[in-house]
Amino acid sequence: MSAPAKGLAAGTWVIDPAHSSLEFSVRHLMVSKVRGRFTDFSGTLVVHEDGTADAEAEIQVASLTTDNPQRDAHLATADFFDAANHPTATFKATGFKALSNEFSVTGDFTVRGNTKPVTLAVEFLGTGPGMADAPVAGFTATATVNRRDFGLTIDMPMADGGAVIGDKINLSLDIEVGLQS
Repeated sequence: MSAPAKGLAAGTWVIDPAHSSLEFSVRHLMVSKVRGRFTDFSGTLVVHEDGTADAEAEIQVASLTTDNPQRDAHLATADFFDAANHPTATFKATGFKALSNEFSVTGDFTVRGNTKPVTLAVEFLGTGPGMADAPVAGFTATATVNRRDFGLTIDMPMADGGAVIGDKINLSLDIEVGLQS
């Protein structure tokens, strides 16, 4: 896979979860959005000497929070993420396509044991010296997925039509990585 962005030194870049976020939003009652985030995740971007790259991430599903404990408990059940049987979601890049400081990353996204291809629209924000003089780099990324593609098929129809929960999930990532080697 070709390099994800110019300016990244060869080596292993590791996600800094203290300076990164994985968020989502979904329509609720057809009129608003519920937002949430995952607080426990990890990942690496390996840039090879030849300019190719690999990337992967792992998300601990039970770390999901919408700031509503009752809803969060329901999202962990078999109605949604089934966290007891599928504790992690994963992403493994299968291709990078560069366009200046923006690029796309296509990869296999696995949620609840269901793997589907997903393409992230990524903006490379640049590199810097970091707090410990080890290089850091920043990215933002977005994607939209259909929850049903990943086995989150609960139907909660409303009496007047529509559904309590929309099918389209908007993903938003702000990622800071640090060069480890």
